[in-house]
Amino acid sequence: MPQHFRLNDGGHIDRSKAISFTFNGVRYQGFQGDTLASALLANGVHFVARSWKYHRPRGILTAGVEEPNAIVQLESGKHTVPNARATEVEIYQDLSAVSVNALPSLENDRLAINQKIARFIPAGFYYKTFMWPRRFWPKYEKLIRAAAGLGSAPTTRDPSRYDKRFAHCDVLIVGGGPACLIAALTAGRAGVRVILVDDQPLLGGSFLASREKLDGQPAYAWVRIVTAELRGMANVTVLSRSTAFGYQDHNLVTVTERLTDHKPLAQRTGTREMLWKVRARRVVLATGAHERPLVFGNNDLPGVMLASAVTTYIRRYGVLPGKRAVIFTNNNSAYEAALALSQAGAMVTVVDSRQRDHVARIPAFGRLNVTVIHGSAVHEARGNKRVSSVRIGAYLPGRSDVELKSIDCDLLAISGGFSPALHLFAHSGGRAKWDDNSACFITGSDKQATISAGSSRGTFNTRDVLTEGHQAANACLKAFGSIEQTVFIPLVEDTTAFAIQPLWIVGSRERSTHGAKQFVDFQNDVAATDIYLAAREGFESIEHVKRYTAMGFGTDQGKTGNVNGMAILAEALGKTIPETGTTTFRPNYTPVTFGAFVGREIGAKMFEPVRKTCFHQWHEDHGAVFEDVGQWKRPWYYPRDGEDLHAAVHRECLAVRKGVAVMDASTLGKIDIQGPDAKEFLNWVYTNAWSKLEVGKARYGLMLNENGMVFDDGVTVRLSEDHYLMTTTTGGAAGVMMWLELWLQTEWPSMKVRLTSVTDHWATIVVAGPDSRKVLQEVCSDIRFSREAFPFMAYRNGTVADIRARVVRISFSGELAYEVNVPANHGQKVWDAIMNAGKKFAITPYGTEALHVLRAEKGFIIVGQDTDGSMTPDDLGMGGMVAKNKDFLGKRSLSRRDTAAPNRKQLVGLEHVAPNVVLPEGSAVLSQASSNTVLGHVTSSYMSPILGKSIAMGTVRNGLSMLGHSVTIALPDGGFTSARITSTVFYDKDGERQNVE
Repeated sequence: MPQHFRLNDGGHIDRSKAISFTFNGVRYQGFQGDTLASALLANGVHFVARSWKYHRPRGILTAGVEEPNAIVQLESGKHTVPNARATEVEIYQDLSAVSVNALPSLENDRLAINQKIARFIPAGFYYKTFMWPRRFWPKYEKLIRAAAGLGSAPTTRDPSRYDKRFAHCDVLIVGGGPACLIAALTAGRAGVRVILVDDQPLLGGSFLASREKLDGQPAYAWVRIVTAELRGMANVTVLSRSTAFGYQDHNLVTVTERLTDHKPLAQRTGTREMLWKVRARRVVLATGAHERPLVFGNNDLPGVMLASAVTTYIRRYGVLPGKRAVIFTNNNSAYEAALALSQAGAMVTVVDSRQRDHVARIPAFGRLNVTVIHGSAVHEARGNKRVSSVRIGAYLPGRSDVELKSIDCDLLAISGGFSPALHLFAHSGGRAKWDDNSACFITGSDKQATISAGSSRGTFNTRDVLTEGHQAANACLKAFGSIEQTVFIPLVEDTTAFAIQPLWIVGSRERSTHGAKQFVDFQNDVAATDIYLAAREGFESIEHVKRYTAMGFGTDQGKTGNVNGMAILAEALGKTIPETGTTTFRPNYTPVTFGAFVGREIGAKMFEPVRKTCFHQWHEDHGAVFEDVGQWKRPWYYPRDGEDLHAAVHRECLAVRKGVAVMDASTLGKIDIQGPDAKEFLNWVYTNAWSKLEVGKARYGLMLNENGMVFDDGVTVRLSEDHYLMTTTTGGAAGVMMWLELWLQTEWPSMKVRLTSVTDHWATIVVAGPDSRKVLQEVCSDIRFSREAFPFMAYRNGTVADIRARVVRISFSGELAYEVNVPANHGQKVWDAIMNAGKKFAITPYGTEALHVLRAEKGFIIVGQDTDGSMTPDDLGMGGMVAKNKDFLGKRSLSRRDTAAPNRKQLVGLEHVAPNVVLPEGSAVLSQASSNTVLGHVTSSYMSPILGKSIAMGTVRNGLSMLGHSVTIALPDGGFTSARITSTVFYDKDGERQNVE
């Protein structure tokens, strides 16, 4: 297809390399160096998208990252990319792109009917429309979900590879325009480490489309010279096609580098994107500015473009977007577009809202075909799927009763001024300030070691921009104590002065919804009437208006529309723009692929770290089936000879009850606590008293949160006078550590206590059962294991298999049991020695499922299973562990009215009427089958091998006062059964088993 709108010469494209691509199934041609947007315009394609809510026809508005309209889906299948901006996509051979948000096709979008009912779906209509009747919500939701969204997320795994890289530099320079180039040149010549980041494939920024001359040569000639010198410096790294999308604390800037997206699919080898985390001593932000549209009727039609974008397409890409152009402006910058259009052969009419005597120096048009109309405005654009005419009239702020006349056109270029790209500056903690001279927010006070330069700080004169870039680099060098560099700043000729008359909306401030819509945010279809509506409904905060109207919520994040919206809101509220303020700039500056963040850490196993104990290989070799407990892999059970879970657990439980068994308990959280205030600290964090715990003894404790609810439990051993070892639940270890550190650092900083997580440092082997003492006596000769010498809840140092060990006599099974703790590097040796010594006692490994059954037989709780964050010690029948004569965290909350109420849920035992049937965990407990009153639920339920029947525990309202009563259990299949409320202790009620001789 011929490129009818391609100019015969000019631009920074390679006309010798033609590229064929498809858009919406139609094949077109462009050249290497084109973006998808420039190639489409070269082929005369303006209508490229539908808007999000009203499905209005939309065209290409900009030439950069701020593009709100031309959103496309690239490729299909495993290489698909949703919501790419056509203005950023570099075309490659056989590129395939389609419009989004249009079904069945762009031309015949079925939801285009929304345009006819637009008056009934203003901002916030969904908050009011879909609230009633409530029973219709599932239908509403289905329809909303079907209509929402833009592109389609990939359904197959991304085949690309992503990598991450850390870098350090002295000066990080963000941007590729004039200020950045001279700043990089200055710092680079000083010999400091420099990283230059720019999102474009070519450096130069505005100079790529400039007619300005530097020292008598075209601006881009200077760019090429500087670029060549920078790329030749060993101390300078130039990252093109790279976007700095976030500015974090301590001068950490995150950058995504696109390495292969501009290549044909078959040539995309290696890393697709690189995520850089750059730590810089100083950051220079020269991020440029985004041109603002003007707000008037139908300002969203295809063929309406920003004036700077028109200039860019003509001078950078050699594309003429229209042949009969109208330019509507309130500042001088748009005259560059008029000049470019005229020189390319277009007929141009400039509509300038300013009076002639208010206009600063503008380019001389000479014999060019340009007409200028001062003191006027475009009130409305007209056309169907492309602008065909405009209606202009006198610019009378706040009024729409002016005489209008029509001008035919196929292109409308608009310029409402510029908004500096403050995003990274704001990410760094900097505060923006309003500048009346340039009618925009500019950089104000900064919080980090950063310097802004150029148009990002409201400077639009080229000579001044270059000067600021040079000064910014020298300021960095001065901060380093380096010698400042003198770089010759080229003489800039024929610079147009920037002069602006603020113009935020054309026509009536209360335009009827019957009139042409005046759009502020193009992507989310936010019109001026929506902002006025929000103000009338009481929304005064710009952040609230943003959320009510969805202004700035699109993929462009309001880069073109937000300042106009703020100004319109300010006027509606009778405030100034600084009083109204800005919305919050948050990372990311532009969308970043998930792949860039994830890197190579993909797949289910890489979602979070997989932690294994030092015995993991032994467990695998002996057929263990694992379960995930937090991040840990723990043996669940050890099947033998085709055993299923139940058979294996039955055997393992009986081995503990009748002989001896061994378990890997290394995953228990272990926190080393040292310091002269350690005893006082433990008194605060546990409910029971710790002042009198002797060295060499252990104690079980409950830990509460501020609300008085059980947070974690565990055993803590006193190793010496000021040294304790705390154990926690496996899943709660990290939370407990953070909880303890929180209190030490924020509430008790004067306490002399040090905490160290040592979970990974110690291997813990539980030896349990009536024969456990005999086994340990085989491998440990320097500890006396008699009942009198080594009582229950005592701790001893010794050697096990010639390895120094800490041995604690403790039991979570109710049997005689010991926990052997040795350094993890020696764990396997000790495990093997214990297993060899236990052979003559038929020692058996057991897993977590058997552990759960054993502890349930004894009524021992598991925090997180038998508790749910709403259980107090009294609810668990453990009120005796709450000290009455000391304070502790959560104690005050235990006396609150609701916490001490008599009708709370309490942990009880449940004895099923069918002893051979295990109650499903989670089943609701009811007073009777016909009742809708839920008393509680089943928390733990197992088949007890030693008792030969099922056992269960559950939380039941007033359960401790209902012992012996029957309750109804609602089964998942809809049926009901009965159970009797009992004590939670089903086996060895007097605890004699753990004290056998």
